[in-house]
Amino acid sequence: MSMFPKVAGRLAMTLIGVAGVLTLAALPFFAPRAVIQDLFGVLTLLVLAMNWNMLAGFAGLVSVGQQAFVGIGAYAMFAAIIVFDLDPLVGIVIGGLVAMVFSMPMAYFAFRLNGAYFAIGTWVVADIARLAASQVTALGGGTGTSLPKGTAKAMIGVDEIRALLRVSSAAAADALAYWIALALAVVMLVASYLFLRSRMGLGLQAVRDNITAARAVGVDPLILKSAVFLLCAFGTGLCGALIFLQITRITPNAAFSVIDWTAFVIFIVVIGGIGTLPGPIVGVIVFYILQRVFADYGTVYLILLGLIGIGTMLFARRGLWGTLADRFGIELFSLRHRAPKLTAAAPARTLAPIKPAAH
Repeated sequence: MSMFPKVAGRLAMTLIGVAGVLTLAALPFFAPRAVIQDLFGVLTLLVLAMNWNMLAGFAGLVSVGQQAFVGIGAYAMFAAIIVFDLDPLVGIVIGGLVAMVFSMPMAYFAFRLNGAYFAIGTWVVADIARLAASQVTALGGGTGTSLPKGTAKAMIGVDEIRALLRVSSAAAADALAYWIALALAVVMLVASYLFLRSRMGLGLQAVRDNITAARAVGVDPLILKSAVFLLCAFGTGLCGALIFLQITRITPNAAFSVIDWTAFVIFIVVIGGIGTLPGPIVGVIVFYILQRVFADYGTVYLILLGLIGIGTMLFARRGLWGTLADRFGIELFSLRHRAPKLTAAAPARTLAPIKPAAH
């Protein structure tokens, strides 16, 4: 009987989550275009935050070079459209794949470093990628370039959405991009939960907590960290390509901005709750509210974000979600693993007594 309230609570939270996703999916049918554009920005930041949280919060890889994957994904998408005349949706997938391929040599270099050296190393590699992008003359070099006029409106599915919603082609393109961002966020959240609940996810968290102990029980840290690093690069590259498809213009400084694509993402994860799945969701909501309220104050806005981040790290080290979960006993996307129970059919093994050798 004691398990019934927990099961009922989990079922209720699942139903609330599904209802929330369905509500968000239905917004383009009745919400103004400005709202859809704002929520698109929130969802893309959430995807970036969940990817960074997987790296830093669960794998122990504190990267400060995630802007590399955003920029490479965006530039690969621009190249697919401008140079190879491909559909933007195909270009987004190519952006994710190219970012994942780039992450292989980046991982080979960065995994030789530890702690702060790893963080600085990823930042250096990202800056090298920015400088390399500024040399690509086919995409505008250091001044950047823009997508051909009407590129987003020509995407596969835009005409069907325009007829369904009875809106302009531009609004239909915004709705399509919004739905893709929503799908990325949901897939990332569900995939993260299923992975972290698996044996590999348990091994990854063991590596984060104590790499020596993890090796002792047969976990290969290099394989797990490499797999997570590559998959997060793929997700970040997809998101970067999608973001700059909506912006329609790219420059090296914008695509590889450490403030926009890494600093803000770290802030979101830290205030929400690093190492928790709901943390980035809470963090991105708080960040959006602060951005809307204080964005007009210029540098004061950035100072305020810094003070809030410092205060959270000092007085709520597990972030807002972690603090609330501890205080009220809330378990959402619980990652606890239970040890298997011993049964009569599988008794615990004990060491046989050692008999003295006969002389």
